[in-house]
Amino acid sequence: MYCSGVEQPSSLPGSHTMKRHISNALSDFFFEYETPRQVLVRNRRVGVVCRLIQLGVLAYIIGWVFIYEKGYQSIDKAVGSTFTKMKGVGYTNVSGHERIWDVADYVFPEQGDSSFVVMTNFIVTEGQQMGKCPELPDKNLCSSDRDCEEGEYKHTGNGHMTGKCVNSTRTCEVLAWCPVEDDRTIPDPPLLISAENHTLFIKNSVTFPHFRVSRSNLVEEVDSKYIGNCSYNPVDHPLCPIFKLGDIVNLSGFDFSTLAKVGGAIGIVIDWTCNLDLDRSKCRPSYTFHGLYGNPAETDKARTSVGYNFRFAKHYVEGGVKKRTLYKVFGIRMDIIVRSVARKFDIIPTLTAIGSGVGIFGVATVVCDLVLLNVLSKRKYYKNMKFKNTGTGEQEADQDECMTENEGSKE
Repeated sequence: MYCSGVEQPSSLPGSHTMKRHISNALSDFFFEYETPRQVLVRNRRVGVVCRLIQLGVLAYIIGWVFIYEKGYQSIDKAVGSTFTKMKGVGYTNVSGHERIWDVADYVFPEQGDSSFVVMTNFIVTEGQQMGKCPELPDKNLCSSDRDCEEGEYKHTGNGHMTGKCVNSTRTCEVLAWCPVEDDRTIPDPPLLISAENHTLFIKNSVTFPHFRVSRSNLVEEVDSKYIGNCSYNPVDHPLCPIFKLGDIVNLSGFDFSTLAKVGGAIGIVIDWTCNLDLDRSKCRPSYTFHGLYGNPAETDKARTSVGYNFRFAKHYVEGGVKKRTLYKVFGIRMDIIVRSVARKFDIIPTLTAIGSGVGIFGVATVVCDLVLLNVLSKRKYYKNMKFKNTGTGEQEADQDECMTENEGSKE
């Protein structure tokens, strides 16, 4: 190879050439800086498209990432505890038998959990004792003893069949607690309709461990004097922790008398959404109420099992015979659910959000390049301005070597 204006040596040792290439490569790596080539294109359509995309990206970053999603804050969820207490007295008069029902009688379980049942209606079967008796007329029907296989149990029955068909009822005889429960007729109106005026006290405490902040729903304004006179109202008393049972059901969208008859479930959501960049006293709960199931007039109408009920028994001994009183309880199940999220300014998510936003700005460049190089009539001209075409790699290497040697000879 010969370069014009410079006398070429006949040959160079291979080791010397290799050292020179390594030295040049290291020099290029440490002492050179590369910057992309930019082409200023004066085109109104492309310019407008670019600015519109950049404006949309800017609106997304400011409006969605920073204002709506609070991308400049770190997030923490709380750990907490909920304590409940019911108050109120109910009165019933069933077949001339008067009775007062207090909290120990109508709340299950009695420990004050965040999930409990308030009894609003019931069917009582008194004086049951273990023995043999016929099933109800609409259960375990039979025409002969062959229809009542001894020792078998049907899920619709109340005990084990003895193998005998009772002619008077045309039902199978069973070994069970007798007389068997008759729950075909549910009391209407509900026996404990007065539960509508019972009150529920909720005490909830949460802690955000990452921010070391603890809060209670008994906030600064809620003192003993306030609690003694308030009742929750979403407008007038949104912070009052005392709720009337009837108000809870109505705010959930259900009708109390309907729900009290057959039972159902209500969800009480305590929402702690706190911005800890503000004073911590601004971190306060909000309450919402949701009817989960138990409204026969709506979605439950098509179901085979409506409402909520369970059974419990009170055992006793009378005349040396073990007996029990069986209750089938219809009630309103309360499930208290705590949702919590706290936010506070943090430089790391802020820089991450800004960095991702800057990266999204590159979308405008990609779109404009596609339009510039593939759509416009002068696309070939713009391609020549944007891209620099070179020769083959060997030609480029020869030219670089000649330029290097020429510079060396001038020195």
